[in-house]
Amino acid sequence: MNAPASPPTPAPDKPAADIAAPPGARATQAHNPLHGVTLEAMVVALADYFGWQGLGERIPVRCFQSDPSVSSSLKFLRKTPWARAKVESLYLFMLREQRRKAPDAP
Repeated sequence: MNAPASPPTPAPDKPAADIAAPPGARATQAHNPLHGVTLEAMVVALADYFGWQGLGERIPVRCFQSDPSVSSSLKFLRKTPWARAKVESLYLFMLREQRRKAPDAP
């Protein structure tokens, strides 16, 4: 019988992402700061940066204000596109703030 085809192995000088990604896929996402960032990573980063209270003040939804947790927030945000858009927007704002406050690299 035919054995299943194994995935292509990357050449030593070529990263595996170049083989798996369709042509031009990397170029289209090169400047997207949300590319590859999970919703959970966004919520955790926002909670660390602003705190749950600060997050609840900036995005007034119950999952951030009343007994907040990452899991309850993810359940709500996955079902509510407008709230997810606000979280993504606040995450981008946080990244800009961090970049602005970061000392200049040598």
